[in-house]
Amino acid sequence: MAVYRRGYQRYEGPRTGRFTRLMVLPKYAWHNLLKKRLMLSLLIMSMFWPIICIGFIYFSNNLDMLLDISPGLTSFLEIDSRFFMIFIKVQGAFSILIAVFAGPGLVAPDLSNNALQLYFSRSFTRTEYVLSRMMVLFGALSIVTWVPGLLLFFIQAALADSSWLIENWNLGSGVFFGLLLWIILLSLVAMAGSAYVRKRVMAEALILAVIFILPAITKILNQAFKISWASLFNPLHVMASICDWLLGTVPDHGPSVFNCWLALFFMIALLIMILRRKLRPVEVVS
Repeated sequence: MAVYRRGYQRYEGPRTGRFTRLMVLPKYAWHNLLKKRLMLSLLIMSMFWPIICIGFIYFSNNLDMLLDISPGLTSFLEIDSRFFMIFIKVQGAFSILIAVFAGPGLVAPDLSNNALQLYFSRSFTRTEYVLSRMMVLFGALSIVTWVPGLLLFFIQAALADSSWLIENWNLGSGVFFGLLLWIILLSLVAMAGSAYVRKRVMAEALILAVIFILPAITKILNQAFKISWASLFNPLHVMASICDWLLGTVPDHGPSVFNCWLALFFMIALLIMILRRKLRPVEVVS
């Protein structure tokens, strides 16, 4: 049959599964990230603090003689919510650096090079695109946040008495769910920032502004007008209050935990709206 007689024929061959298609973008994105020395350096440096925490847990459970000599060390060496909150704050700082480095390179190049048409012309929805890009940050941030956090919890449970796990189970769940919420929020900030400005350098500056400059502005507003509700616009304060509540402690100052939960849901909804607005295969200019 001549070529000009061949009309369009729909593809009838085998199709890959939805999960397989979803993992295509994270597979190559992780490969590209791990080839960069700065990314590897950040991941290696982020492991120092968990190793120090493991040593602290070991000594806190094997220094009975020293505690008999100096009973005042009991409160200092106790593995409680304060210990895990310090761990969350330190690893949270490393997660911010990783998100700033890895986040803008996920969405901004696709938008600046008009690559979304190629993705969405296939059996690949906008939701699947966002999830596949978030998987990249979720995997990288999990390595430095809740994975070592749960490891510390189980090491402490193994070294301590059997009653410790029953009395402090909320510490493990608090570390997991608190850092999981932090990963979701930080990933959405990184993706929404890169989608909004479309330039890698500007996206990195925007993410840093949201994480560091916005909290400074809220503190100035609180002190200038003698209020506390401005902290609801501070993602660091909101997440710190929620993590304190999940670990079983009540924040000493600032808005209530209920208001912090509302602020967190509002931030996530706003970031999703920005992604939905910016991630379009065709941009119409009026």
